Amino acid sequence: MERRTFVLGAAAATIAPMRLAAAPTAGAGDKALHELLDRIFHVRLDEEPESATNLGLDTGRRAPLKARLDDLSGAASARRLARAKADLAALRRIDVATLSRFARIDHEVMAYQLDRAITGAERFPYGGGFSRGSIWSPYVLSQLSGAYRDVPDFLDAQVRVRDAVEADAYLSRLEAFPKAIDDNNEQQRGDAAKGAFAPDYILDTTLRLLAAARDVPAEQSVMVASFARKLAEAGLPAGRVARATAIVEQKVFPALDRQRALVTELRGRAVHDAGCWRLPDGEAYYAAAAEAATTVRMSGDEIHRLGLEQVAELGGRIDAILKAQGMSQGTVGERLIELNKRPDQLYANTDEGRAALLAQLNRQIEAMYRRLPEVFATLPKAPVEVRRVPPSIQAGAPGGYYEAATLDGSRPGIYYINLRDTFDRPKFGLATLTHHEAVPGHHLQVMAALESPEIPLVRRRAGFSGYSEGWALYSEQLADELGMFEGDPLGQVGYLQSLLFRATRLVVDSGMHAKRWSREKATDYFMAATGIARGRSQGEIDRYTVWPGQACSYKIGHTAWVRLRDEAKKNPAFTLKEFHAVLAYGSMPLAVLEKVVRERWAVR
Repeated sequence: MERRTFVLGAAAATIAPMRLAAAPTAGAGDKALHELLDRIFHVRLDEEPESATNLGLDTGRRAPLKARLDDLSGAASARRLARAKADLAALRRIDVATLSRFARIDHEVMAYQLDRAITGAERFPYGGGFSRGSIWSPYVLSQLSGAYRDVPDFLDAQVRVRDAVEADAYLSRLEAFPKAIDDNNEQQRGDAAKGAFAPDYILDTTLRLLAAARDVPAEQSVMVASFARKLAEAGLPAGRVARATAIVEQKVFPALDRQRALVTELRGRAVHDAGCWRLPDGEAYYAAAAEAATTVRMSGDEIHRLGLEQVAELGGRIDAILKAQGMSQGTVGERLIELNKRPDQLYANTDEGRAALLAQLNRQIEAMYRRLPEVFATLPKAPVEVRRVPPSIQAGAPGGYYEAATLDGSRPGIYYINLRDTFDRPKFGLATLTHHEAVPGHHLQVMAALESPEIPLVRRRAGFSGYSEGWALYSEQLADELGMFEGDPLGQVGYLQSLLFRATRLVVDSGMHAKRWSREKATDYFMAATGIARGRSQGEIDRYTVWPGQACSYKIGHTAWVRLRDEAKKNPAFTLKEFHAVLAYGSMPLAVLEKVVRERWAVR
């Protein structure tokens, strides 16, 4: 994997830690609430070893978690649901009237999260909605879900091997991998009996990914090659590599063969319909999945209309800039396609070209960091590192995504970019992607919560897509407002194309899942509206197929953040630094964010 690192420089050291504004006197019930929330966090962590590793908390009494993977069995899912019900009942026994203002936020956010998760798990007994938080997927196995793709990536990117104990723990996790695959198989068989499995084109990609994982010599697999590299870096003997190779050959590969046989069987029965409307209670599933992602209740028709309105408005803004650049022939989408083809906008689709692209991303991060103190009272302590999406999963992975840093500082935040084809990543759109995934987007927002000492741990890692993706899209706008595209009209086109891209998501996501559009119709509309190349556009449509509603969270969340900032600006005391300090409250449903912002910035 190609890696380029940007380490936070001296500028951040001058910024004070973010604090919640004017914390009120603790309420009589605050202590009981926070003890309950801490208990919920620690019980969850003990049952989610991969999360413990992700956060860097698999130490001390939790060190045995280093040797385990998450339990994906049906029995474990039932235990999690029962525990969530007990947690919600305990939460409701606390009298909200006895809580301070900040504790009431904690209570409301946790109650919302637990209630929606329980309701979803009970009403829709298929897929992975309950376990994935704000990203619901009705399919256990797809190009974006399943232990077959998640575990090797986890072992490679997150599992540390610094001594013999951790080396043996890695091997134990590798031993546990076949059970995770078989647990997925068991759930997918049960779901398939209810009619809940992915459409044909999704299963085709899943089979390609399974082949990429299976049809290589064991010693060349990500699982073994990564382990060998980590042993060498730690100065440990290479003898354990033979053990890892044997586990993969004798246990992991047979499990992948069983899974490939299951997916092949399902492929023979699969339909081509893209939308989840075809699933049991499918129309209600889409409404619930969209609400889980956006935290806003909107019908498919309402989402569709909003998308069409914003596509038209943003297309007009792009049209004006392109005409000023001498590009006036054809639709906006056609002109964006031509811009994407220009040699001056492309990196070579070679290792050297990818290295140059990654280096440019780091320069963009550094440039943005220099401007952040103008509008933020704090910056993350953790650095952010740019990495290429592992080639083993890039065929099904999103174009870019973010992985939070560990709490112990042992791993930075990671901004992943998919470089399967550099044609999909033209130069004019790169800065905006960097602003979205790194700073001032996901890295700043996620770490503001994770590094905050003033909110419960269980809330520091809570995720609400409407809030976080809305923030990341707002961050793109903020970068433009800070003048990051001054003198760079094509860079501003890239920024506006990003907004257009998210507005178009509203149209195609609701189109497939509420209006019964085909994959082909959705792809054609997406390309025509955004000018994004077919390969990337097809990957996007396939992502929306398996994550219904999640793509709507970006523009709906962005609209909410901008509206709330505009309201807050009416207060004479408004400053951007203080408005952005709301990040220290942690991720929350948009309705709760609205209450928090209005309480702080109400015009007296």
